[in-house]
Amino acid sequence: MPQLPLFHNSAPHAEAPAKSARRPAKLSTVNTPRPANLPCGAQWRHCEVSGINIGYVLMRSRRKSVGLSVSENGLRITAPPWVSLAQIDKAIDSKANWILKKLTEWETRKSQLAIGQSQWCQGGRIPYLGIQITLNLNPQERQSTFGGDLKAPVSNAVLTLPLTPEADSDRVQDHTHAWLQQQATWYFEERLGHFVLSSPKPLKRWRLAGPAKRWGSCTSDGTIMLNWRLIHFPKPIIDYVIAHEVAHLKEMNHSRAFWQEVERLMPDFAAARQQLKNHDPGSLPLL
Repeated sequence: MPQLPLFHNSAPHAEAPAKSARRPAKLSTVNTPRPANLPCGAQWRHCEVSGINIGYVLMRSRRKSVGLSVSENGLRITAPPWVSLAQIDKAIDSKANWILKKLTEWETRKSQLAIGQSQWCQGGRIPYLGIQITLNLNPQERQSTFGGDLKAPVSNAVLTLPLTPEADSDRVQDHTHAWLQQQATWYFEERLGHFVLSSPKPLKRWRLAGPAKRWGSCTSDGTIMLNWRLIHFPKPIIDYVIAHEVAHLKEMNHSRAFWQEVERLMPDFAAARQQLKNHDPGSLPLL
């Protein structure tokens, strides 16, 4: 029988656990419900990972390695037909730390999204430039107004929306998002101008967008995209993402030269970069 091949983690930015810390610290139960519909030919199996029972989807394919991926749908393992269930269990055990880490991250993201959805009402609180502001619904207003300094908000500053206090949460969310996108447009424009002045390469144009998987991007023709949801974060995090994309105008890669360019543009970028790793572009950040 062939030897068990090297594993392939298909989740982005997956890192193998260090041998000295294979098992994570005490973790709460991970919710892994069985999908309503399994892919054709798939099996639903259970395994025990560090004392936690986890369900997963097992797919057989012609691939040459055992693949492990974790998404919002849970754990999926793809293996060649000749790999036995015992070998698959062994593969799961060897990747226990990585599996639990990724599943726990997804649980946290889903919780953040659920909490975020509950904020769209009278008295709801949302982060703006890293500060929690309060939503006020007032049908007497003709447009959304902010009771404070747009560049330096203070805690509990009030954003008044032209809606009745009983307005549907979707309408509250839509009005709030429209206001946040307006603020993101002028603020990002201002910060881009600051960093582009120090860049040896010109910015062709930039645009605002709301992708669920990335905070920003830069194309080879000099076009930068910035996720409007960055407006939720403190200014240093916004600056880091903008400096990151401006650095790509010079270095279209993530080489050492690229990170040197980021550091030249923003010497203290490391702390902001680390903070951003804890947040998902698709959900409201908990700050």
